[in-house]
Amino acid sequence: MRIGIVLLPEHRWVDVEPRWRAAEEWGFDHAWTYDHLAWRSLADGPWLATVPLLTAAAVVTERIRLGTWVASPNFRHPVPFAKDIMGLDDVSAGRLLLGLGAGGSGFDADVLGAAVSPAERAERFEEFCHLMDRLLSQPVTDHEGSWYQAHGARMLPGCVQQPRVPFVVAANGPRAMATAARYGQGWGTYGPSLAGLEETGSAADQERWWAGLERLVERFDRAVVAAGRAPGDVDRYLSVDGAPVYSLSSVGVLTEAVERAAGLGFTDLVLHWPRPDGVYAGDERVLHEAAGRLAELRAVRPVPRTVG
Repeated sequence: MRIGIVLLPEHRWVDVEPRWRAAEEWGFDHAWTYDHLAWRSLADGPWLATVPLLTAAAVVTERIRLGTWVASPNFRHPVPFAKDIMGLDDVSAGRLLLGLGAGGSGFDADVLGAAVSPAERAERFEEFCHLMDRLLSQPVTDHEGSWYQAHGARMLPGCVQQPRVPFVVAANGPRAMATAARYGQGWGTYGPSLAGLEETGSAADQERWWAGLERLVERFDRAVVAAGRAPGDVDRYLSVDGAPVYSLSSVGVLTEAVERAAGLGFTDLVLHWPRPDGVYAGDERVLHEAAGRLAELRAVRPVPRTVG
């Protein structure tokens, strides 16, 4: 089990640089930041740009993989974004992971104009991934699609990682899962969205979430097979803080999450750096304790599946 951490882009670089260095020094396998223009309950607070932040993080680190959690077509066009990704892969010496998602409703979806319907969003995302795949895999690309055009789009000298930067495709619905199964070197999920969960999260809510996650895994296994691949061909990334109980509430909660995620076949677990209040609120002392036990956490025994 590889373990990664998300650092939200809400702090100036002079303040957050030590955290990126610490993530590497502690031994996390990957570190991520969100790719939004503004985000949910934090929309009216500080929120900085993703590509410059990851570029700076690449310069002050050497080993840890870096990624977007996740970039979407809500405000990204594949041609200029592919150029940025090629540059990030270069600066990081081939350590970039490209997390991609269809995007949702809200500020990101509206700020550049009218938002699209859920069906259109899924269609757009499929074309977005298809074109990103082509752009990052070949020197010159031409494309005429329903959502995007590219005329002689040049991507030279190409990615450090060949044939291109790995895609971690976030997907919960059937059409997005099909896209992930086709284009992803990894599948990402935040788990099921369940109605009626308590704000703070109860034990019953937590069990409902894990049961729903198990069903998502089974659906994705079927999508991978339908795409002509073996389930083991695609890495599995779980954004575990989609669960009702925050992963760094205690090391015990995190340990159980690692055990259960491993039992469901996840190869990678992604948690969030604690914030003082609001979303992902927690105590940094728990993060420090967990960081000191990463080797132990990676070696935990999986809890077997129960559904099906």
